[in-house]
Amino acid sequence: MASPRFQRWAAGFPPTRRIARRNTRALFDLCAGFVYAQVLAACVRLDLFAILAEGPAGLDALARRLGLPPENAQRLCLAAASLELVRALPDGRFALADLGAALHGNPGVQAMIDHHALLYADLADPVALLRGEAGPTRLAGYWPYAAGTPVGGEAAAPYSGLMGASQAMLADDILDACDLRSVRHLMDVGGGEGAFLQAVAARHPGLALTLFDLPAVAGRAADRLVRAGLDPARIACRGGSFHDGLPDGADAISLVRVVHDHDDEPALALLRAAHAALPAGGRLILAEPMAGTPGAEPVGDAYFGFYLLAMGSGRPRRSAELHAMLEQAGFATSDERRTRRPLLTRLLIAYK
Repeated sequence: MASPRFQRWAAGFPPTRRIARRNTRALFDLCAGFVYAQVLAACVRLDLFAILAEGPAGLDALARRLGLPPENAQRLCLAAASLELVRALPDGRFALADLGAALHGNPGVQAMIDHHALLYADLADPVALLRGEAGPTRLAGYWPYAAGTPVGGEAAAPYSGLMGASQAMLADDILDACDLRSVRHLMDVGGGEGAFLQAVAARHPGLALTLFDLPAVAGRAADRLVRAGLDPARIACRGGSFHDGLPDGADAISLVRVVHDHDDEPALALLRAAHAALPAGGRLILAEPMAGTPGAEPVGDAYFGFYLLAMGSGRPRRSAELHAMLEQAGFATSDERRTRRPLLTRLLIAYK
């Protein structure tokens, strides 16, 4: 396979020609993927999908609204069309394609795409990052708690908002897979600004709810939930650190995209804190993207592997690793529940 002579022969030999061409395209996509991602980032930053959601548009109108010279508006639209984000119509106009429509309808994904500007900067020299020679990273500054830096209100604002956008996107998938009808009191640990508990409150109006996060984040959550129209008595927002233990009183605790942010020792400490806070028979709901997910292997091992490396804390784990950690933390049993989109999140339920 490494021989140029063999590659040239395989590309011309009828039985292997399709395989050779497919492999050539796959290899080129790996080489050029960063350009594709920047095309997507430009579409999001310029609101191309929102503009086309109003209906098909010609190049002159698009150029004016995008604030681009006509030739560069065309360049962007053709690039987006090649990535199946928009469609080029026979009359010269452009329309929203399925992928672009899905992005337009999902503000959480758009927020992540915009956020990736920090990750691109940190990955400018991936070898230095792997060797620990990159110095302070942009992502470590964005997620200050990863390095143990005290978090004030202003520092919490950017990442709390991003967490809220991503949690809102996953909340329904988690709740569809997790039956909470027998739960009396749910505490969401690392709950950010309360997007997940807001979805829980809508589905389970009689369930007592507590949000636990760092004090600055919990304060922002309380303010946001009031603005969202929730009675302050509906969700108690408590500030603190799991290193000092978790409040008791809940018979279920949720960890939504929290464990993979932590290295093994603090992750295990968090699971032990959850175990200690639960009563006998209480349950832990652990939801996060996992390494080794069939059909989504690059998401866990490549994307999250390097994202968390740049962040400076955590690693993606396989389901078997998490089951073992839950057992080590003291939980009697744990099992996995199917979610609609395991690429984005998988779900483990553990019982004390």
